[in-house]
Amino acid sequence: METSLPLPPSLYAATAVPAPALPPLAADRSVQVAIIGGGFAGLSTALHLAEQGVETVVLEANEPGWGASGNNGGQLNPGLKLDPDKIEATFGADLGRRMIAFAYNTPVFTLDLIRRLGIDCDARQNGTLRAAYHESHARAVETTAAQCISRGMPVRLLDGNEVRQMTGTDRYVRAMFDARGGDVHPLNYARGLARAVLAAGATIHATTRATAVSREGSRWCIQTPGATVRADKVLLAANGFTDDLWPGLRQTVVPLFSSIAATAPLSDETARQIMPARPVLYESGHITVYYRIDASNRLLMGGRGPMRWIHSPDAVAYLMRYAERLWPALRGTAWTHGWNSRLAMTSDHYPHVHEPAPGVLAYLGCNGRGVALATAMGQQLARRLIGGEDAGIDLPITPIRPIRFHAAWPVAVRGAVVLGRIRDRLGL
Repeated sequence: METSLPLPPSLYAATAVPAPALPPLAADRSVQVAIIGGGFAGLSTALHLAEQGVETVVLEANEPGWGASGNNGGQLNPGLKLDPDKIEATFGADLGRRMIAFAYNTPVFTLDLIRRLGIDCDARQNGTLRAAYHESHARAVETTAAQCISRGMPVRLLDGNEVRQMTGTDRYVRAMFDARGGDVHPLNYARGLARAVLAAGATIHATTRATAVSREGSRWCIQTPGATVRADKVLLAANGFTDDLWPGLRQTVVPLFSSIAATAPLSDETARQIMPARPVLYESGHITVYYRIDASNRLLMGGRGPMRWIHSPDAVAYLMRYAERLWPALRGTAWTHGWNSRLAMTSDHYPHVHEPAPGVLAYLGCNGRGVALATAMGQQLARRLIGGEDAGIDLPITPIRPIRFHAAWPVAVRGAVVLGRIRDRLGL
């Protein structure tokens, strides 16, 4: 029998509600849809399928929320990586506009779902700041804001003084504020979503790694160490932990570690000096830092870190130093947790949906926006799994295209991070 790997030593794991009991698959199953991966995309898809009466099983190698879904910055950020004008130019007016409307509404969709399901996960809608500390980055923020405002979105462009009032630091010269953004305790959200999936009638098997997928007549056969699942349709949704289960899929993304350090709870006085309006923030630049104050007055600082698992805040000391630069009042504050997980980046910075064979969907490449985006994609993927090719969704369905020289990604990533940090310091 398989055993689950322990959760990363995160603040979330230390403060989460208990996980639901999810026994491994021990007997063969026959279902309409099998989902491989128990992150937000897999869980949300299972929920939306089950609510429509589709018999669904989720196979998760560890436990729901074990990967990036339960270990991210907890930010609900609107939009995609690229600007609206670029999206429309690339995908055309019809699909481009649908992609924009869908992506920028994902935090609203997620918060509405949390309320509907009654999930207790510290969900708040205090807005998202995209902040620039160089004039060159500020121009990019201004461009994005103008394109959003022209489309009637609830977005404001803030000058340096306004950003200082919202963040308590004079680091930034410009920021875009989007009122739709917010935050959650992601592991509590993942566990609450898993409970909702069970309540809707689907099944989740934890510590159940899919080891092979093959065609068996008109159906698909998913092998695991304990038993076999036969399904009419399959969704592959492992994101940053995508393996070689489907040929070429792992090579379509670069799995990057994103790290977070968290403080002990801050005094009310100190917390009022840091992000007094409580939005979440991510920086505009090549190598970004992101942060928020959670519901317990802890500061969570995230950014690039070692391309390996970490277990303490000392492994990302630069995040602690940067926080003290932003807010000198933090000097002497205890940092209690440091952790990371793997997310998936695509070469074009768009999330990818593939349909490599009849009845098979793959979704991966959230590019750091997975909490809201993957949740909302669950409804879209369920629609496609039910309706087939006649059911349109608001993202393009593309062929699997492995990244050239994919095996060299660790070296390439280290070089890109160094170059990106240099460019950010120089404002390039």
